[in-house]
Amino acid sequence: MNIFKSVKDEIFVPIHPAGWPFIFLFVLSSVAISYFWVPFLLPGSFLCLWCVYFFRNPKRTTPITDNLVISPADGRVLSTDIVPVPVHLDLPDGEWRRISIFMNVFDVHVNRSPVAGKVVATAYHEGSFFNASLDKASAQNERQNMIVEMKSGQRVGVVQIAGLLARRILLEAAVGDYLNVGQQYGIIRFGSRVDLWLPAVTPVQVLPGQTTVAGETILADLSCKMIDLKDGVCR
Repeated sequence: MNIFKSVKDEIFVPIHPAGWPFIFLFVLSSVAISYFWVPFLLPGSFLCLWCVYFFRNPKRTTPITDNLVISPADGRVLSTDIVPVPVHLDLPDGEWRRISIFMNVFDVHVNRSPVAGKVVATAYHEGSFFNASLDKASAQNERQNMIVEMKSGQRVGVVQIAGLLARRILLEAAVGDYLNVGQQYGIIRFGSRVDLWLPAVTPVQVLPGQTTVAGETILADLSCKMIDLKDGVCR
């Protein structure tokens, strides 16, 4: 029974609804091209399987606490620096830390809320389509901003950023919605990045180069003002 459950969870992963039109298009195109040019059958099949894989939406087990900040995206941490806040990101004055997570075309692209709270602002900004791993992508690429206000009143910024291949950012939350930590709120199609904005004093628990899992990896603890390097305890 455990083997069956393991196989089911690892192989028969749910597909995000936004993916079905693309999967259908990939299959239809592959069949049509293969009909006129048989050698395309093999690469076409691989492309169809990749498309299904790209839109997978696996279940996640999220740590539920009031202060933990959970990763909003699968991918690789690019940076955790304190940087100036982009003009169009509606966050309070002060210093803010940006945790940037880059998603390649093999990562899960379903995004999840990093904290529990109410969506108080959203804004879509047209822009360029530079490689999302570049620092300038944060301010110049096409992007979708979202501000979540926690019960404590603390605001957190989450920005979905388009990349070289991404041409569609889907936000599934609106102003006034309440999001639970780890709840799905959107998806970006085909290679992209998510920036998470936290108060500068928030200690970060990940390092550049580290791989994160949306809805599971702990990025920071908002109850901490500093971490004792000797014992790793929040102070």
